[in-house]
Amino acid sequence: GPLKTTLALQGIRFTLASANQGSVNTLVVTPAGLSKDNRPQRQQIDGTVSSAELADLDGDGSPELYVGSTSAGSSSAGSLLGWAVNQGKSLSAVFLPPLEAASLQAQGHQGHDSFHVEGQRLVQRFPVYKPGDSHAAPTGGQRTLSYRLKAGEAGWLLVLDGQTDAPQ
Repeated sequence: GPLKTTLALQGIRFTLASANQGSVNTLVVTPAGLSKDNRPQRQQIDGTVSSAELADLDGDGSPELYVGSTSAGSSSAGSLLGWAVNQGKSLSAVFLPPLEAASLQAQGHQGHDSFHVEGQRLVQRFPVYKPGDSHAAPTGGQRTLSYRLKAGEAGWLLVLDGQTDAPQ
């Protein structure tokens, strides 16, 4: 159903709103407490919002907002949107590069992703499919990818920091 929630950390507040219906939605993120720019951020998402968390992964005293979404359809592909607070003044995008199809991390990936903050890392989890698995019954266990936050050239970047595969 419709999403309307407020999260707060380190004196900064974010109100998130989305119709959360159908296959395409608009997420509106309205910050409060920034000293220079509290303009709402509007982002079209494929699917619906499935998670939203605040964290300070880089420990700089300013929070980041991480919003996971899940697409409609059988793959339930997950994606992540993120914003980092810049010294309490404004927001910059946090970018999670897509899995490269030929990478070890992407082997057996067919969607059903979830995103969560654990300690000082952002974690992506998904079931692993073996050749011949039906879409409803993956048999390859679960893969967990962890990312750390790093300053990039035009914003912030989540960089792969570890991988754990757990058997079925």
